[in-house]
Amino acid sequence: MTLGPISSCEVAKASARDPVIRTVMGWVLKGWPVKAVGGEYQGYVNKRNELFMQGGCLLWGDRVVIPTRLRTRVLELLHEGHPGIVRMKSLARSYVWWPNMDQVISEWVGKCRPCQESRPDPPIAPIREWEKPKGPWGRIHIDFAGPFHGQTFLIVVDAFSKWLEIILMPSTTAEAVIKVLRKLFATHGLPDTLVSDNGPQFTATLFEGYLAGLGIRHALSAPFHPASNGLAERFVRTAKEALSRLDNGDWQARIDQFLAVQHATPCTATGRSPAKLLMGRKLRCVLDRLHPNYTHENFKGETTGLRQFQVGSPVFARNYASGPLWVAGTIVGITGPKSYTVDVGGQTLETPHRPI
Repeated sequence: MTLGPISSCEVAKASARDPVIRTVMGWVLKGWPVKAVGGEYQGYVNKRNELFMQGGCLLWGDRVVIPTRLRTRVLELLHEGHPGIVRMKSLARSYVWWPNMDQVISEWVGKCRPCQESRPDPPIAPIREWEKPKGPWGRIHIDFAGPFHGQTFLIVVDAFSKWLEIILMPSTTAEAVIKVLRKLFATHGLPDTLVSDNGPQFTATLFEGYLAGLGIRHALSAPFHPASNGLAERFVRTAKEALSRLDNGDWQARIDQFLAVQHATPCTATGRSPAKLLMGRKLRCVLDRLHPNYTHENFKGETTGLRQFQVGSPVFARNYASGPLWVAGTIVGITGPKSYTVDVGGQTLETPHRPI
């Protein structure tokens, strides 16, 4: 089940009804008390120089302070996709705050049965580390996960940004892998290096020839030692754990839900989200609606400097039928930001572009 977003208006209303936050907002506006204040106010007092008001919401830096009544809903939003303690905390620190939030998140995940049932074993030995890539999509690691619940997945990871792709594979042949990579390369461009294990589809002449034809260096991990393809191995494990926790929808829906969270969550190794490192922008998610600065996209910028027309304005409309290129008419309706209904000699035209 997909959870609905929480708007900044809801946060403002709940903040006004929360006795602690209402008191703190009063201090922010009118000044903090001279006498020492502790107890449930201590967390706010420690940050008194960094708290401010905006749109009826209390903010700490760029993070929205969540009132008690909404914290469970926020935790549910943060826990979508069962990201685990570390990633859930990382995501939360990008959007929200309240006193002892980290501890609450740890307890929340500790009570989540799917998360506990799919916890990994401790690592036996250090995983081989590759040299640090110089830029996004320069080196990618690929591997198969499965069969897992009767399904096989191709895992593709960008070593620089930690951007993950999970592809449901009905076939694991070299041809099937090439088809997937062709689509990914059309989206992200060509990598310099591709790392894989010694699976038959990866060592096939067809696959080797495909990479060579694109100028991509193919690095093979050591035989019978998959951990030497360490990055892919970690993400194979991560993907298996996450997908096993998601029990709603078909497999593609589970994959999409997990990837939406993975792409937007800051990585502990880089401190930034995969989307930010790979694409240079932050992906919009439902948690963005919490902030009072959030507004829906409109057509700003597209109409700047262009003429505006009202009903009754005389215009020349583009004629797409036979005859003159432009015909005289009158605006009788506004159907969109850049479209109008024009009466031309008793005939009504829908214009997809601006008349003149």
